[in-house]
Amino acid sequence: MERLKKKRDITPYLMVLPLAILFFIFHTVPFLRGVFYSFTDWPGYGSWHFVGLRNYLYMFSNSQISQAYWFTFKFALFATIFVNAISLALAVGLNANIKYKKILRALYFLPYMMGMLIVGFIFNFIFGTMIPNFGKALDWSSISTNILGTDRAWIGILIVTIWQGMAFNILIYLSGLQSIDDEIYEAALIDGTTPWKRFWKITFPLIAPFFTINLVLSVKGYLMVFDQIMAMTSGGPGNSTTSISVLIYTQGFQSSQFAIQSANAVVLFIIVAAISLLQLNILNKREERLQ
Repeated sequence: MERLKKKRDITPYLMVLPLAILFFIFHTVPFLRGVFYSFTDWPGYGSWHFVGLRNYLYMFSNSQISQAYWFTFKFALFATIFVNAISLALAVGLNANIKYKKILRALYFLPYMMGMLIVGFIFNFIFGTMIPNFGKALDWSSISTNILGTDRAWIGILIVTIWQGMAFNILIYLSGLQSIDDEIYEAALIDGTTPWKRFWKITFPLIAPFFTINLVLSVKGYLMVFDQIMAMTSGGPGNSTTSISVLIYTQGFQSSQFAIQSANAVVLFIIVAAISLLQLNILNKREERLQ
């Protein structure tokens, strides 16, 4: 019996071990190598030498890197706010007693199932052909040109990001809304509360953990935005839509700045980790106050 108990105890570890090994080989080892090369002058090939903190100091004096950080923070802020606000509103509507609820849920989740390259191709055609033709037909100069070729290109990327990002957030919010007991709302109706008051006093406090999950994942994802930009503008026009991740890719792999962009990636990792931990700390305290 003792031998069987020991075997039973190590079974979960044996099941997790292969995945842990693969994660270590293909994620942890490359990450540690990137940290190591951030302290060298390695261009991605050939020999290298230690340069200490030179790459990190260079980052603070490079205007292109500073511009990429400014754009990324701006984009992440707007995307996080709009995605979560719209997703929460739609989730509340989809959780109500309405017709064709299941069909609507499937339609809203459809963008999440589509690849970003496909979405980018579709919206390149919409922004580049359909909308300008529509604007010219109505003589509206504001929409007669391709938005992706102007200084408003980031707005076009933001629209696509919100449209595709809502699907996953709606799913999380719906899970939270369906966990609320209907008897709570029935009691509130008996007390004569308004829908707006029921939302702020009952619904939002009870789905606060789900709001925390969505907010943390949204900020993390949008600070590392890459696919949407590469599929639609490749960082252009000029460098106006170049995010940190796009800059790391283009400069690191195409301009032989592997060591410098490795330092950039380390800084981005620290920023994302710090913001995520700060969010969790603040939002968890807020959850405790609401409950």
